[in-house]
Amino acid sequence: MNTRLTGILVLALATGTAVAGQATDPTAQHAHDHATVPTAASAAVTAPQTEGEIRKVDVAAQKLTVKHGRIENLGMSPMTMVFRVKDPAFLTQVKPGDQVKMTVERIEGALTIVALQRVP
Repeated sequence: MNTRLTGILVLALATGTAVAGQATDPTAQHAHDHATVPTAASAAVTAPQTEGEIRKVDVAAQKLTVKHGRIENLGMSPMTMVFRVKDPAFLTQVKPGDQVKMTVERIEGALTIVALQRVP
């Protein structure tokens, strides 16, 4: 019975030391990292660009029809489809036939062009 009591005391002492170490950590940081959730802004920066060709500009609906290459971050195959635009100014920067590089994200369930630039 003394062995069991000694084991319990050692475990209690080790646990108390670990808890005390966390409580007195002057940096208030944990020894492990937490996963971070990317914001829309950071996603736009880190998401790969996709090449495409503008097929239609619909100013009234604030949408662009684009024949695009593979969109890696969404696992989407090349096709022609309609996208929302995050910035309405994108609609005045391009016309049908323009070659572009774009970043597409799913925002509130809609595929949205969050970055767009014409390619010469």
